[in-house]
This record gives sequence, structure tokens and C-alpha cells, in this order.
Amino acid sequence: MAYDLEEQEKFDALKAWWATYGTAVMVFVAALLLTWGGWMGYKAYQNHRGQQAMNYFEAMSDGARTGGADSVSQVKAASETLRKDYADSAYTGRGVLVAADALLKQNDPDGARAQLEWLVKQPAHAALQPLARVRLAGILLDQKKYDEALAQLQSPPAAFAALYADRRGDILAEQGKSQDARQAWQEALALLGQSDPLTQAVQLKLDALSGV
Repeated sequence: MAYDLEEQEKFDALKAWWATYGTAVMVFVAALLLTWGGWMGYKAYQNHRGQQAMNYFEAMSDGARTGGADSVSQVKAASETLRKDYADSAYTGRGVLVAADALLKQNDPDGARAQLEWLVKQPAHAALQPLARVRLAGILLDQKKYDEALAQLQSPPAAFAALYADRRGDILAEQGKSQDARQAWQEALALLGQSDPLTQAVQLKLDALSGV
């Protein structure tokens, strides 16, 4: 009998606790389930978008490898979709670089320039921007837009300082600023070191500037 009484007291205490906190517990559990379901749904959505972006990237890469006039429209269409619908995807930044290279090879410098100008303005692709700026400066140099080209080469990250200096030398030499070009190439040589494959090319430009 005492055992039954003890069990009844526990049961009454449980009922009292549930009466006080039961609604809050149910709300908490429901919120937890909704949060978990929402997170899983978001992850599935992100994975789906990542797969779609990869498909466009692969289509662009195929077009770039194929070459020819027909590939230009394929590359541009895939890049436009990536930039419009998947701007923050890692595939998009890489795809834009592929597109710019392919368009340049197909004698479409304006198209390549547009790709790179988009990329250098996107905070989501900051890691690719130093390379994009070097390539963009090269296109602007070919188009004789010297001031715009030099503007792309400001404040280089350490890993790109030599490449930026070399490209500045190219631009300054085209402008007829021989002394400034020499200083830029000398800076590039100091940063590259003797073992870098680019060192010989920069030295040849310096020698040609000096008439050696």
C-alpha cells in the first residue's frame, strides 16, 4: 500500500510539473524540429544549387576546350547564367576566368574584358581577384588603355607583387616611360629570385630596354 502511495505521489508531481511546463516543452520541441527541418532543407537546396552551378561550369569548360565560333556563344551563355543566378558560387569565379581566357583566344577581347571586370567587383571572389586584375590589365594594355590598366595593379597582395610589377613595366614601356619601366622590372626581378621561370623573361625585357 505504501508503495502505491509513493507511486501516486510521483505521478501527481509529474502531472503538476507537466501542467506548469508542458506547453513550453512542446513549443521548444516543435521549434527544435522546425529548425532542424529548415536547416536540412537549406542544405539540400544549397547542394542542388551547387550541382546546377557545376553543370554550367562544365558546359563552359567544354565550350572553351572545343574552340571555334560556336563555342563563343556557349561560353558566354553559360557564364551569363552563372553570374546572374549563381554569383556567389565557387564555380562562378573559376568559370569567369575560363570564359575570359576562351574569349580572348577567340579574338574577343571586349568579351574577355567584360568577364574580368565583373569578377574584380565581386567580394565573394576576393581570392581570384588578384589574378583577374593581372589579366585584365593585360587586355587593357593591348587596347592601349594605359591608365585603366595601371589602375588594376594597385596594392598587390604579396604573392602577386612580382607579377604586378612585371605588368606595370610592360605598360610603362608601352607609354615610352623607359626609366619607370626599368624600375618596375627591377622590382619584379628582386621579388622573383633566380629560380623563378619568369625571371629570364623579365631580364630579357630589361636587356632590350637597355639596348643590350
